[in-house]
Amino acid sequence: MIMKRIFGGLSVVICLLLIPALLRAQSGSVSVSGQLKDKLSKASMAYVNVLLQRSFDSAFVSGTVTAEDGRFVLAGVKPGNYLLQVRFTGYKTRWQPVFVGTLSEYLDLAVIEMEPDPRELNEVVVTSRAPDDVSGKLDKKVINVSGNLSQAGGSVLQVMQNLPGVTVDNGKVLIRGSDKVAVLVDGKQTALTGFGNQASLDNIPASAIDKIEIINNPSARYDANGNAGIINIIFKKNKKEGFSGKLGFATGLGAIWQKKENLPGIRPQFQGTPKVNPSVALNYRKNKINAFLQSDFYYNPTLNKNEFVTRTYSNGDVVQQQTKRNRRTTVVTGRTGFDWSISDKSLFTVSALYSSEKILDDGDEPFFNKDYSVRNRLWQFLEDELKTTVTASSAFQHKFAQPGHTLNIGLNYTFHREDEKYFFTNTMPAYTGYDSFKLLSDEHVTDLTIDYTRPLRYGKLEAGIKYRWRNIPTDMKFYPGLNSPLDVNAGGWAVYKEDIPAVYGTYIFENNRVEAEAGVRMEYVHVRYDVDPNHNTYKSDGYRYTQPFPNVRFAYKFNNRNKLSVFYNRRVDRPAELDIRVFPKYDDAEIIKVGNPALKPQFTNSIELGYKTSFSGGYVYTALYHRMATGTITRIGTVVPGSTIIYNGMQNAGKSYNTGLELVYAKDFSKVVSFNLNMNGYRNQINGFTVENKYPVPSMYTAGTEVVYSGNIKTNFLFHLKKQVDIQCTAVYLAPDLIPQGRIRQRFSLDLGIKKQVQQGKGELFVNATDLLNTMVIKRTITGNGFGYVSADYYETQVVRLGYSYKF
Repeated sequence: MIMKRIFGGLSVVICLLLIPALLRAQSGSVSVSGQLKDKLSKASMAYVNVLLQRSFDSAFVSGTVTAEDGRFVLAGVKPGNYLLQVRFTGYKTRWQPVFVGTLSEYLDLAVIEMEPDPRELNEVVVTSRAPDDVSGKLDKKVINVSGNLSQAGGSVLQVMQNLPGVTVDNGKVLIRGSDKVAVLVDGKQTALTGFGNQASLDNIPASAIDKIEIINNPSARYDANGNAGIINIIFKKNKKEGFSGKLGFATGLGAIWQKKENLPGIRPQFQGTPKVNPSVALNYRKNKINAFLQSDFYYNPTLNKNEFVTRTYSNGDVVQQQTKRNRRTTVVTGRTGFDWSISDKSLFTVSALYSSEKILDDGDEPFFNKDYSVRNRLWQFLEDELKTTVTASSAFQHKFAQPGHTLNIGLNYTFHREDEKYFFTNTMPAYTGYDSFKLLSDEHVTDLTIDYTRPLRYGKLEAGIKYRWRNIPTDMKFYPGLNSPLDVNAGGWAVYKEDIPAVYGTYIFENNRVEAEAGVRMEYVHVRYDVDPNHNTYKSDGYRYTQPFPNVRFAYKFNNRNKLSVFYNRRVDRPAELDIRVFPKYDDAEIIKVGNPALKPQFTNSIELGYKTSFSGGYVYTALYHRMATGTITRIGTVVPGSTIIYNGMQNAGKSYNTGLELVYAKDFSKVVSFNLNMNGYRNQINGFTVENKYPVPSMYTAGTEVVYSGNIKTNFLFHLKKQVDIQCTAVYLAPDLIPQGRIRQRFSLDLGIKKQVQQGKGELFVNATDLLNTMVIKRTITGNGFGYVSADYYETQVVRLGYSYKF
């Protein structure tokens, strides 16, 4: 039955391949290729002169001679209109119009037939002039991390705070107001960044990253998860011949001054937290081998959380609490591998990545009455967690005779271990209890991918298959103390199993006026979550579906500088394993999080209308977008009658909508000053719904329709001064927004960075400050059935760093 569904999906793919559509990854330069043959004998013609000229002034652009099989390649051709001139003694000169677009890096002119002619042709001499280079990218933004001065020496998550169209809310990455973002590493999902979530982004050093891609409207080639879009993190890899590398060292201080004092009777909060990040990247390329090695050490103590909460209940009870978490994080990351050019047409790559992340949290949670005159409870904990990730990848690429005609086969395996131990001290007026638990989770993921690309005269074809196998056994053990608050009957074992075979196909078309792309990805998904039969609340569950995920894009080019585009895609957000994990989490003693094994996927349809106009030194891009989601995944809090403990469980809330307008403006005012502005305003709506939280006892929650208008503004000033000094200033404003069961208030931060080139450009010094004014505070208001609370998190955001790097 499964195979019938897959083959049925494949037939849909083949049908959609007949439909034209628009832009996925646009190219700045293109390789133009073809093959020359005699019109009468059909024999290949070797050593024939092939010239490319601009159509409007006949300026020379590129030239070559054909190989023995009659094939030719003209590399590095910019988008535009050209004339191809082919001439050879004894044949008529052939002139052919050529349009080079932006949708594919390769353009195949197929077979060009030459007609015999005994007359000699005079040589044509032309003069050259470089054509204008106008970027046409619409749906993909590429950001070089080295250009982000204000976050150098920090983490990938901190770098993302300054990316256009991206916001970071208390550790979560959002695109256009949605946290349903798929994060890839070198184009692949790994446990390092999470499958369906954004784990560990704050612990990947920015020094290890080359660039970051933001894809708002992914094509069918990408996995269907992540309705808000995709962020692709690309690690560094040097391509220079011989031995080369880069050494770096960064250090800094965080939490330089205190935002808010502790409540009485607890351990001091971290201040002046030291940061250390040495890094090394080595590369050796010779003949057919390119070997690389990259390693980073990142020591990052932080005031991870400093949240003050006032909880109010319908019976009049009021609880004042503080959650303070001093975190010490040590991360070691290593990446190595080699590229082997088996021949001019075949490349084999093997790589491995290792990451060890050690987290030690010292937490304090005092609970007071309304006027802080009586402390009712003190909850203290030590979290000792070790996360280990190992990824092994192999890839084979075969290049056919036609440039850009490729077959790629990849096999990727990821192992991720989460070894977590909590030790609690529960101090009550009449006694003190000592509790603990241990959680061990081993994640195994294997991905097999086959991708095929064939360039055409007016575009290209893409098709492929993928199979994912994923298995996560988890074991939770509780060790209760005196009068323990831990629910020992909610422990045990659970196993998450996931199988996803998928096929996709995409057809891309482009001419002088029209760009188009149409594709579909057909996925069969089978998820099983087996739960220990002794668990006191939850039973085994799961889901399966066979669904198409189409994407269609169309663009009309008024001229070289103005383009109107329309996008449509359908995507899914499958629940993360953490969202369905059945074990309660006690890092907050009275606001307890737990998963829901009955959680189902969220499906989203998105449409977007975009317009880009380019001008000398800059561009303006505007986009009107609308997203419609069913089965919206969210976290809902309920209380048990007679208790003040809030239980936050994951639920499918029903339908939600996100409608907005985004504006990007970029301008180089001079060689000294550059500026870019990103503005995003949107309307979020969640329709009314009723759900039942089953843990620890069934509790109903009903909500009416909620609507909020929100947005964000991000500005970047970049100054290029004398003596190779660059200065960057970034300001971010986030408007109030809708969150599950409540609202989040406005936030603001200002970042500053300075960089200077030294040692004839081989060395680089930088100093920067994140949240320079220490203004970033997360304030929330939450309303539930029978309770409500307001919170303000004064966690560490202010960091000053100093660093040096040297290239050789």
